[in-house]
Amino acid sequence: MAKKSSVEKNEHRRQLAKSYSGKRARLKALVMNKEVPIEERFAATLKLAELPRNSAKDRVRNRCEVTGRPRAFYRKLKMSRIALRELGSQGLVPGLVKSSW
Repeated sequence: MAKKSSVEKNEHRRQLAKSYSGKRARLKALVMNKEVPIEERFAATLKLAELPRNSAKDRVRNRCEVTGRPRAFYRKLKMSRIALRELGSQGLVPGLVKSSW
C-alpha cells in the first residue's frame, strides 16, 4: 500500500486539473493562435504561468485504485500488475483466466 499522503496529494492534483482545465485550455489556445498580436500572446503566457503548477494535467500520476501503487499500471483496469494478479487468482476480474500448465 502506498503512503496515504501520496495518494491524497495525487487526488488533490486531479481535482485541481479538473477545475482549471477550461481556463488553461483557453489560455493555451490564445498562446498558440498565430493571428493574435504578440503582446496578447505574451500576456496569456504570463497568466498561464500564474496558474498553480499542480493544475496541469501532466502532473497527475496514474495510480492503482486498489493499492495506490504508481508503477506497472494498467490503464484499462486502473490497477497495478500485482493487484491484478491477486484479484485474478481469486476470480474477481471478469474474463481473466490464470494460465497453468
